[in-house]
Amino acid sequence: MKIAEIIQTIEDFAPISYQESYDNAGLLVGDRMAECTGVLICLDAIESVIDEAIEKKCNLVLAHHPIIFSGLKKLTGKDYIERTVIKAIKNDVAIYAAHTNLDNVRFGVSNMIADQLGLKNRKILDPKKGILKKLFTYIPEANRETLLNALFAAGAGNIGNYSECSFTVTGSGTFKGNENSNPVVGEKNIRSTENESKIEVIFPGYLEAKVLKALRENHPYEEVAYEIISLDNTLQDVGSGLIGELEQPMAESDFLSFLKEKMQTQCIRHTALLSRKVQRVALCGGAGSFLLPKAVIGNADVFITGDFKYHQFFDADGQLVICDIGHYESEQFTLQLFNKIMSDKFATFAVQISAINTNPINYK
Repeated sequence: MKIAEIIQTIEDFAPISYQESYDNAGLLVGDRMAECTGVLICLDAIESVIDEAIEKKCNLVLAHHPIIFSGLKKLTGKDYIERTVIKAIKNDVAIYAAHTNLDNVRFGVSNMIADQLGLKNRKILDPKKGILKKLFTYIPEANRETLLNALFAAGAGNIGNYSECSFTVTGSGTFKGNENSNPVVGEKNIRSTENESKIEVIFPGYLEAKVLKALRENHPYEEVAYEIISLDNTLQDVGSGLIGELEQPMAESDFLSFLKEKMQTQCIRHTALLSRKVQRVALCGGAGSFLLPKAVIGNADVFITGDFKYHQFFDADGQLVICDIGHYESEQFTLQLFNKIMSDKFATFAVQISAINTNPINYK
């Protein structure tokens, strides 16, 4: 199996275009066309993890955090980043990172926290705009269903819990081919009128090439007329954080104990308790303090994430309880998520979870 096949599986689940503008997800080191001997899953692809991959004969390290985040101008081994990259290159170990693109999908990193807490009625806390596009095209009525089926198979027409969504109107199309044309209907140099269907379907932008391929391969005309526009609509299944509800309300102190147990953390930094029940829970894996206003607007009783700064705790302002469980702790179940993505697609392939705890923070 090629490394490229594994990359495609990850990106089918978490498209690379869903990463934030500041991020550096994707293949960071290595040859995507190399045969894969094994995959080692980790949160942080640091030196010791590369050593583990070499020992276990895994030539692909699948990480959540990109070891190369900003540009590298030299490779002299002066810090842990350069040493990791040099060791990976010398030993033909590829490094791939799925970071904010994995954060931003509906069943991504934050969903793993929600699974641990057993939340129901889950929704994306901050859905993204500017991801959706709409295709308009025109086709003879007799070919409409064939084209629609091909567009749906390519991933177009999905809205929330509904698939195969489209809109069609019927009208008359005119065209006149020149001497070099080869019209399916009508004759050269004579204007033709054809009863046509105008089809509209939406799709996420990363599928554009696939959707256009389906359009061209299933349209009878020599010249396919179509338009694509970008939409400002939010895509409800793509964005930051999640919000959901506990099966039963809990007292705040009981919820903190429950959270500590379920998230396997030694410490929770939190704001003052508000003497009310907890049922509506907002959360975000990693550093999610930027989502606090969304959690407040969503009427959350608590907001769970990592990396809150001192002054940011004041921003809760008695509206909810902030629970900072730590960056590593909030993302630790990403390893199981990677493993599930891989095992669902490659049931018999060698995938291993790193035995190294890469959390740089210690508690006493």
